[in-house]
Amino acid sequence: MVATGSIQPPFISTFVGDCGFLPSVARNSVIRFIKFSKGGGLIYMQLPRSFSGLTNSLFNRRSVDDTVGSKRKPLKRGTLSPPRPVPIHIQRPPYVKTKKLPGIVSKPEIHDEKGVEFMRTSGRLAAQVLQYAGTLVKPGITTDEIDEAVHQMIIENGAYPSPLGYGGFPKSVCTSVNECICHGIPDSRALEDGDIINVDVTVYLNGYHGDTSATFFVGEVDEDARNLVKVTKECLDKAIAVCAPGVEFNNIGRTIHDHADKHKYGVVQHFVGHGVGKLFHSDPVILHYRNNGRGRMVLNQTFTIEPMLTMGSIHPVVWSDNWTVVTEDGSLSAQFEHTILITNDGAEILTEC
Repeated sequence: MVATGSIQPPFISTFVGDCGFLPSVARNSVIRFIKFSKGGGLIYMQLPRSFSGLTNSLFNRRSVDDTVGSKRKPLKRGTLSPPRPVPIHIQRPPYVKTKKLPGIVSKPEIHDEKGVEFMRTSGRLAAQVLQYAGTLVKPGITTDEIDEAVHQMIIENGAYPSPLGYGGFPKSVCTSVNECICHGIPDSRALEDGDIINVDVTVYLNGYHGDTSATFFVGEVDEDARNLVKVTKECLDKAIAVCAPGVEFNNIGRTIHDHADKHKYGVVQHFVGHGVGKLFHSDPVILHYRNNGRGRMVLNQTFTIEPMLTMGSIHPVVWSDNWTVVTEDGSLSAQFEHTILITNDGAEILTEC
């Protein structure tokens, strides 16, 4: 996640892109901002808490009529249930024990033969859990019920749900509905016919994380939303296809941005992919938009690609829960993600069933 230093933001994909800021309301009366610049990695700053009212004012002033091109109701938070327990015998990531945001290591995840097999195992389980979660998506089910089912499947397979307890995240999966770009917290809100939902699953198995997500349709979804989801998946597939040893990482962003432009969709720049393996989040930083960054892919390296496209504004607003990120104009957002392994032949998708 971080090129240098030991910044401690929330999830890696709350990593901020070029010249962008992501507010994160802290409990110690400050609001935290993380900025990524092309030349210098991350800059960490603190501003007075009085500025944090911007997030709520931006969101709360939006009405149904403000939602771009749709009669959808603006997303509202529901009631949270308590975090779900994990059996004591299941191995936990180090950050769970410390209850602190983990320091971000700039070393990339490059594996020996044993590590590659562990990555394949964790990636396969993540894919199976995501596939199962997708079968649950229907009108009337709550996102908390999806979290419960995902949590149970993960622990029954001897793994730990990586999001649970990461920097205080209270649930075992992220569920991002409609205008939610990422990091939606499962709650009592029931899915409605015509919604779209991204389910983001990460499992920690045998000391390795496998990370994946997909956007699903809820009942009958209109053609505009279907096309957004289709093109987002195509962006991921095309980006993976350019990966191979020696390829510059900036090819990923160029490929995604070019395809999104053809369909007149926005590419969210504030959130990125990341190295993944023994660490939940590490280098390299994967920018999903055109950039001049350097760095090349290495054999046996693992990282995620996770483009987020929007029908309208690409600018995020963070709710006061410090996690949920929505488009500032209420337009729909879709995302897909895979963990990949760089091989002699190109890229192996580790999070496929």
